[in-house]
Amino acid sequence: MGSFSIWHWMVVLLVVLLLFGSGKVSNLMGDFAKGIKSFKKNMAEPDDDSMEHSADKPAGTISGPAARTAAQASAAQAAAAKTHAHDAA
Repeated sequence: MGSFSIWHWMVVLLVVLLLFGSGKVSNLMGDFAKGIKSFKKNMAEPDDDSMEHSADKPAGTISGPAARTAAQASAAQAAAAKTHAHDAA
């Protein structure tokens, strides 16, 4: 009772084919197969040292919210004041 029979899967397949058409489903399966082949090929290749060196240090830094400039802070305050003025009207 908890599993689907072959007739349930046939109805699902029919609905998918009607919605997407056989061409799109065929293209999707082809792209999926290419992705699996590419994944297997890359897993079989030896490790690349250039990837390990770039993983040691990040390319740049991300500033936190405390690093906002005075211009950004005043712009944010002006936008908040405009919102409050619009809400009061």
